[in-house]
Amino acid sequence: MTSATITSKGQVTIPVDVRNQLGLESGDRIEFSFNETTGRYEVYPATRSLAALKGVVKKPAQPVSIEDMNSAIAEQGASAR
Repeated sequence: MTSATITSKGQVTIPVDVRNQLGLESGDRIEFSFNETTGRYEVYPATRSLAALKGVVKKPAQPVSIEDMNSAIAEQGASAR
């Protein structure tokens, strides 16, 4: 298993073999995502441009009203408490 040390400033140098496997280069950004199933964080390269995300989410079959969106947000917020 590859490891790294956190500096006093909270910084970590990503080992070269990990950078190579993720296709990371100097200046690239990474994202951290908590996997609730495993209880671990996962690291992903965040190298896509915003334009590359176009079309990832499909349009709904029927338009959704603002009221429906607000209702769904309120329900999710209530169930999270």
